[in-house]
Order: sequence, then structure tokens, then C-alpha cells
Amino acid sequence: MFWIVSAALLVAVTVAILAPIWRLHGAADRDAQPAAAYDLQVYRDQLREVERDLERGVIGADDAARLRTEIGRKVLDADRRLSRAGPPAPGGATIAAGAVMILLLAGAVAIYWREGAPGAPDLPIATRVAMAERAYDNRPSQAEAEARAPQPAGQADMDAASDDAYVALVEQLRDAVANNPGDPQGLALLSTSEMRLGNIAAARDAQQRLVDLRGDRASADELMRLSALMMEMAGGLITPEAENVLARSLQKDPSQPQARYLLGLLQLQNGRPDRAFPIWRSLLEQGPHDAPWLDPIRSSIRDLAWLAGQPDYVPPPPPEASALPGPDADAMAAAGDMTAQERQEMIGGMVARLESRLAEQGGTPEEWARLIASLGILGRTDHARDIWTEAQTRFAARPEAMDSLRAAAQQAGLIE
Repeated sequence: MFWIVSAALLVAVTVAILAPIWRLHGAADRDAQPAAAYDLQVYRDQLREVERDLERGVIGADDAARLRTEIGRKVLDADRRLSRAGPPAPGGATIAAGAVMILLLAGAVAIYWREGAPGAPDLPIATRVAMAERAYDNRPSQAEAEARAPQPAGQADMDAASDDAYVALVEQLRDAVANNPGDPQGLALLSTSEMRLGNIAAARDAQQRLVDLRGDRASADELMRLSALMMEMAGGLITPEAENVLARSLQKDPSQPQARYLLGLLQLQNGRPDRAFPIWRSLLEQGPHDAPWLDPIRSSIRDLAWLAGQPDYVPPPPPEASALPGPDADAMAAAGDMTAQERQEMIGGMVARLESRLAEQGGTPEEWARLIASLGILGRTDHARDIWTEAQTRFAARPEAMDSLRAAAQQAGLIE
């Protein structure tokens, strides 16, 4: 069937390209007829005119006979000249166009024969679904995937990696966790710190110990982070073990966005775009628009919709950048005309609204940095330190996000 359709398309394209050339050549041939043909047509018209004049009585029978004889000799002469001229030669443009078309079609067939799959059978939906199920069932285990995968390069925070003081602190943290392996806060901080240094294996190990320590009390975020670290150690593949951890995360919190993103990625890895599309579509439409997982979704959602059988899907346009909510420089300047109590109340209200929104919806690193700096202005250093710690955990895998957060922590007096 494929070759029949391909041959029909080739013929249709060839005719569509050559038809205008043929029409142009035909018109040119008519315009380029020999002079004898034109003369022959004129003489025949003259004979008909003689007959009409005779019928109307304009000329007599003798004159008509004389004119027929004279015009007849001219007709015979023109006919002999036309016979000697022969048929017109084919146009050079038509020959050249035909040769080019043959070369193009032959080249297309040759390229497909080399780069395509001429002998590949048809793949109906049922066959593709069965192939996807086999790929899903035959995934390598976590240990096998790690053995095959290259060692992860890591996304180390370059400032942290080059800061001897920070490295020394991480060494102390490692010793502290080794001496007190049952401290969940120490394990969480160690996993984040190792990730910042690019030690993905050590970060995964610390996160695994944290999840094992918490058992059924492990949070959705903690389970999601473990699944993501396992995927990175497996070279980007979500193995059955990582999927089990991911399922536990979604069981704890079905709305956990990062876990849902990984679930869509799992479906894509196993050839099921029809299952991945509704997951990523809901993430894209629910937002928030500045969530870090939305950029890869937004860049591929149209192709994914096409593969999922929904080619007419139109993703929501990215919202225009708007001013970050919460206290900004202008608000701080306006507070200069207020009393100390009014200023504290204004800033406190804005900070509370920002913190509530970040807790419910998440936000950008800049918004977290503003919250940290604002808490420092309010003198709530302990709470600012808690937010700083949580922000490091959230954005540990995004070194570029740590610059604004670190600047805010310095402004709040949390670090030097």
C-alpha cells in the first residue's frame, strides 16, 4: 500500500510540474508553424470565398472556374512545401524539464532506499501499543541502567564547588550524619549539599536513607526527589524501581507537579504519547506559568498533541511577564513616608501574602529571594533562615537560580 500511494504521489507531482511546460510548448508550436501551413489555410479560405461569390452572383461561372484553377495550383504548391517541412521538433524546454524530473525522482527514491525502511511493515495502533507494552516490561533494572549509563556530570553550583569554606562545611556535615544517621534533617541537608556539589550518587544515597528512615511518613516531595535522583543516575531512564518511588509520591499527593511531569516523561520513554499528553497538558494549563517544568512541556506540547492524535490542540499562550508580587523597591520607598508601625504592618501584610502564595502555588527563585530579604527586613531572621533552607532544597538542581537566593540571604544576614 505504501508503494502504491508513493507511486501515485510521484505521478501526480510529475504531471503537475510538467503540465504548464507542455501547455506552453503546445502554444509555441502553434505559433511556430511553417509558412506553407499558413498559406494553405489562406488558399482554402479563398476557395470558399469564390463559391460564396458565385452563389450571390457577384462573379460569373467562367471567372469562378478560372479562380478555382489558379487557387488550386497554389494549394498544391503549399501542400508540397508543408510535406517537405515535416513535423515540428519537440521543444528543448520539455526535454530538459523531463530530464530534471527523472533525476529528482530517482534521487528521492535512492535517498529513501538508503535512509528509510523500505521493508518495514505497517504499524497499526494495536501493534504500536503492544510494542510500547513490551518496551515497558523489558526496561532494565536500576542497577543495570546505572551500570550502562555514563557517570553523571552533575550540575554543580560552581560557587559552592570552588568555595573551600563550603566544601569544608559539607565535610563536617558528612561526619555529623555519619555519627547521627537517624537525623532526618541532616540527611535532607546532606542530599541537597551533595547535589549542589555535583555528587549525584552521594545525593541519591543520602535521599534514599532519608526516605528509608521516614518510611510511610516520607513526604511526596522527598519521594519525588529520590525518584528524580534515581533517574539521573540511570542516565535519564525511569526504571521500575524509580517508577515505584514515583508512584508512592503521587499516592501521597496526586497533584505534586514535579512527580506528574516525571510520570508524563515515563509514558514518553515507553512510546505512549497518548498517555503523556493529558498529563503534560494539565500541567501546562494549570501553571503556574513560571514553573521550571513548564519550559520543556511548552516547547514540545504541539508535537506531543499530534502524536497523541489531537493535531488541533492549541496550547495556552505564555502569559506576559508581570511584576512579581510582594514587597518591591517601590513599595519599600513608599513606606518611607509612613510611621514605623504602619511600615511594619504594610510590609508584614505583603510578606504574608507572598509566603502564602509560594506555599500554595510555588514560585520563581526571584520571588523566594524577595521573601527571604523581606523577612530579614522585618527582623524575622529565624524564619528567613527556614525559608532559605527550603529554597536551597527546591532549587538545588538549578545553579543559576541560586545567585539571587544567595544575594537575598546575604541581605538578610544569614550568610556572609
